[in-house]
Amino acid sequence: MISSGAVGMPLHFGRVPNFLTERMGKMGDAIVESIVYNYGKSEVLTRMSDPNWFQAFGAVMGMHWNSSGVTATVLGSLKRRINPKASDLGLYILGGKGKQRYSTHKQIDKVSDKHGLEGTELQKSCRLTGRIDNNAVQDGFNLYQQYFILSDEGEWTSISQGMNTDTRRARRYHWHSPTVKSFVDSPHTGIAGMEKQKVLNLVDAEADMLRTNMVSLAKEKPSTVIEAYREAELPNRHDVKKEDVNLNRLASVLDLAYNRDIEKFEDLVDMHGVGPRTLKALAMASEVVHGDATRFDDPARFAFAVGGKDGRPHPIDTESFDEAVSMLTDSVDKAKLGDKDKSDALRRLHSIAVNGESKGNPIDFLQDLIDSEWNHSEKNGGKTFLGNVVKGVTRKLMDTSGALYAKSGD
Repeated sequence: MISSGAVGMPLHFGRVPNFLTERMGKMGDAIVESIVYNYGKSEVLTRMSDPNWFQAFGAVMGMHWNSSGVTATVLGSLKRRINPKASDLGLYILGGKGKQRYSTHKQIDKVSDKHGLEGTELQKSCRLTGRIDNNAVQDGFNLYQQYFILSDEGEWTSISQGMNTDTRRARRYHWHSPTVKSFVDSPHTGIAGMEKQKVLNLVDAEADMLRTNMVSLAKEKPSTVIEAYREAELPNRHDVKKEDVNLNRLASVLDLAYNRDIEKFEDLVDMHGVGPRTLKALAMASEVVHGDATRFDDPARFAFAVGGKDGRPHPIDTESFDEAVSMLTDSVDKAKLGDKDKSDALRRLHSIAVNGESKGNPIDFLQDLIDSEWNHSEKNGGKTFLGNVVKGVTRKLMDTSGALYAKSGD
């Protein structure tokens, strides 16, 4: 079971470039299919209900590591690829932003009729999650998107997001049906964006008395709400710093990729000719598939898989991105036909990376890594949302654009 937590997100603006949109869908699709193959469709819903895992998932797909736009971009790109083969996977991504959000009930009806599910109850669950997120948790965040991820067996995960334009922060709410015993008693698996501010949560387990006494509730600061969630604030800045990353974990992946530790393992023979950047991306994607709940408390680390669209921590390397997606997809396709070698090798890749973390505390190498990746991008056609990286120009523009996401004084 993946655990949940709290992740604060600054509001980010801007578009996802065309070169990245399709690649994101392919990477996300390959990861979801790999999870279904290895652990079943229920595990996809479990992981989707973890805010930390979800943010790491978006980073591996090439989104900016702490962007509030991860929600719509990840689920939007997945929706276009997962729904057409939902009959095989048993998963449907419903809802979205704007008009899509308001047609969710019709979409639930359609899936329910096809699979003999209790459509009325599922509609009620979807409606209540949205209302509670928007009204019962009175935190100043207005809901503007909601996704309802539904299995053909009736299990669901709800992911909704609100924004607070005054603080320029976003908050993402996660629900998972197996953990919801009551819609008015601690139903959330996690609330992403729980900053240290006054929050009026009428559905907290310890708010039973407060639900009957609104006056006292209004006077209280329910610290128990905040204490109930593992807290991780994503900062209002662009760059990745060493405090954002577990350096032991990142160093182990880099050691494996660049120092070719995989040469010691015969079952990874197919990866011996893979370039280091592709191997790095594969190792991190494999961690998103196979890692346990303790692995995702530093989602910034996963931005080093292929880079980020905003050039943070470095531009996107489309060549290694495409190679990693191809190998992930190939491993799933072959596993479906009974050839598990590549799928097992990717699982082994994650295990090797984890074992490598015991080598000791690395020196602070983060800035050297970022500089090296930028140099590589300038020479080999790296990309950001501005297009191809221009030597001496793109990085300066990215450094300047970071101010767009910061509040005054940050």
